[in-house]
Amino acid sequence: MRQTTLAKNEEVTQEWVHVDATDQVLGRLSTEIAMILMGKTKPSYTPHVDCGDFVIVTNAENIKLTGKKLDQKIHQTFSGHPSGRKVKTFREVQEKHPERLIEESVRRMLPKNKLGTKMLSKLKVYAGPDHPHSAQNPRALEFQSA
Repeated sequence: MRQTTLAKNEEVTQEWVHVDATDQVLGRLSTEIAMILMGKTKPSYTPHVDCGDFVIVTNAENIKLTGKKLDQKIHQTFSGHPSGRKVKTFREVQEKHPERLIEESVRRMLPKNKLGTKMLSKLKVYAGPDHPHSAQNPRALEFQSA
């Protein structure tokens, strides 16, 4: 008789993956990162278990957006107070906090529950080429740039 095996928290092994974001398109890179964080690239994927790997993204300042999105697309935050809405273009966000573009893009692709929050905590994004996770021996992952 065939039996579907479901992964358990104790059985899951999580690796570290390093991604270089230089000249990568934001949306296409974010979908790949979200798939790795959820664990959908593994054969032992189980929806209700955190099967994904840790992802380190470097060179977030060199990410690309297609078309006129740098100047037309907006990033907005809201403090919760009256007139507490702040609007910036993607270009302004990329100059000050380039890692926020990738973090927000990936966050919106993950499940909207406690498991999604746990998955997002495994994403480490850095603006420059250096990261403090070399002790974890991350394997380099290459994506084809569009």
